[in-house]
Amino acid sequence: MAKSGVFEGDPTTVVKAVELKKELQKMVRAIVDEDDVNLEALDRAQQMLFALRELKLKKTVSLKLHNHHYDHEMASETVPEEFKCPLSKELMRDPVIIATGQTYDKPFIQKWLKAGNRTCPLTQQVLSHTILTPNHLIREMITQWCKNHGIKLPDAVSYMNEEGLTGADRDHFLSLLGKMSLTLPEQKEAAKELRLLTKRMPSFRALFGESLDAISQLLSPLSQSNCETVVHPDLQEDVITTLLNLSIHDNNKKLVAETPTVIPLLMDALKTGTIETRSNAAATLFTLSALDSNKALIGKSGALRPLIDLLDEGYPLAMKDVASAIFNLCIIHENKVRAVRDGAVSSDTEKDHE
Repeated sequence: MAKSGVFEGDPTTVVKAVELKKELQKMVRAIVDEDDVNLEALDRAQQMLFALRELKLKKTVSLKLHNHHYDHEMASETVPEEFKCPLSKELMRDPVIIATGQTYDKPFIQKWLKAGNRTCPLTQQVLSHTILTPNHLIREMITQWCKNHGIKLPDAVSYMNEEGLTGADRDHFLSLLGKMSLTLPEQKEAAKELRLLTKRMPSFRALFGESLDAISQLLSPLSQSNCETVVHPDLQEDVITTLLNLSIHDNNKKLVAETPTVIPLLMDALKTGTIETRSNAAATLFTLSALDSNKALIGKSGALRPLIDLLDEGYPLAMKDVASAIFNLCIIHENKVRAVRDGAVSSDTEKDHE
């Protein structure tokens, strides 16, 4: 005999279950007592068994919700559409806004962008940038809705995203950027670590595209030094090399080139840095010039002149990067004109006489 209380809770459910059990008992007795098999009675008994099973399943799901466990199949029917990610169709845990103003769950839109997509999945508009801005309003509304419905979602910051970064990694990243505005020893330490992290972990390169002022923070020691004092050569080298590392990430190229301080500081590094810094500055311009819009921007900024000057100096370490940058920039006609004007044609035949 079944234990009492299996269906306790909703009075309607309890009454219905009791009635089904009584009817089923009668039907079973009738089937057992009859000499011949009554197919209609068997079908009816089977229907009652299915009905009892459905009531039991309904009660199980109800208990899960009561105990604050999120059951997607049950809850998806009642979750407001504005709380669902357009990509996953599930309740969002970490809603973020993209350039077009649409909101997505962060892990899913990051996966979309990582796959090389540069459009909004909903509107198909081309994204002007890939910065993801937290949607605090929707987040609060989802939190309140979950509270009202007895659903407990995992904390978004405790998730590992698809690139393997944790909330602690992001906090560390922001901490390093913060040190770039402190004392010289702290700037040097932070710049060295950012250089290593962006070299070893592609996920850290992507982080620069998610924060509106991350690149400006990285470059702040070089920007300030132009007005105050000569930049420390090791610090300049680490910052420029970090810029090269994060420029490798396709989704960063447009953002990096269009950050106002980037190209002027790269031009300054071409003139004043160590030979490794100058070579890496040239490599950064080459990497950024993969986009035609960046080719035009770099050319208009006057970067061809310091590149050609460095080519004239003939340092073996820098020659390949410098020549590659000049060649790539000159794919567009207006930069060819600028290069000829700045002496590129004669740079391999004329020598400086000091």
